[in-house]
Amino acid sequence: MGLIRQPALVSESEGITMSQLMAVSAALQKQTTRDLKPIWEIEATVDPFEKLEDIPLGYWPMIIQDDIGFDAAGIHLDKDGQPFALISSSDDIDIWSLTASHETLEMLVDPSGNRTVAGDSPKGNQGRVMFLVEVSDPSEAAEYGYSINGVLVSDFYTPNFFDPVVSSGVRYSYTDAVREPRDVLPGGYLSWLNPQSGEWWQETWFSGNKSKFVNLGVLAGM
Repeated sequence: MGLIRQPALVSESEGITMSQLMAVSAALQKQTTRDLKPIWEIEATVDPFEKLEDIPLGYWPMIIQDDIGFDAAGIHLDKDGQPFALISSSDDIDIWSLTASHETLEMLVDPSGNRTVAGDSPKGNQGRVMFLVEVSDPSEAAEYGYSINGVLVSDFYTPNFFDPVVSSGVRYSYTDAVREPRDVLPGGYLSWLNPQSGEWWQETWFSGNKSKFVNLGVLAGM
């Protein structure tokens, strides 16, 4: 399993109390140990800290801010081999706890944000592509999350999500919300690289009654 990974949850938002931070951290620890570890074989501890300066060296900061500077609820990044995440604050603890769970799960499974798995593209005529391993994206909507200690956490897919065909009795996401390989649920998305063209694509379902394909073009640094 390798080294134990150590995400550190800290808030720079005055609207979030240390008590809330501790409650969410405990839920994320339970999710990591009970739910993620048996499926992805990753071991981690999740600890809350009062200030960014209190986080020991070697921990992966997950910083809650009122404005994270990105058009997203959360994002996980990597600087000089040091993974970290930014999480948008909210007056509703369920909103930011879901995002914190999402980013924790994805940072643990793919610390550098560039892990890929080969598979058949959902878009016709593309053949084999390289899927970005973002375990919470396809079922990221709150309706597919679940509660731990009264705290809302995110669903996440299993390694079987990239199976070539659907099989009975196989679990594709922790809550079973995802029912077949590479399935994108309402409110979610899936990203991949087309190696033939060098372009990144997404299947998104943010509106309407079905998903759509979006060409992101060639992305620098990916």
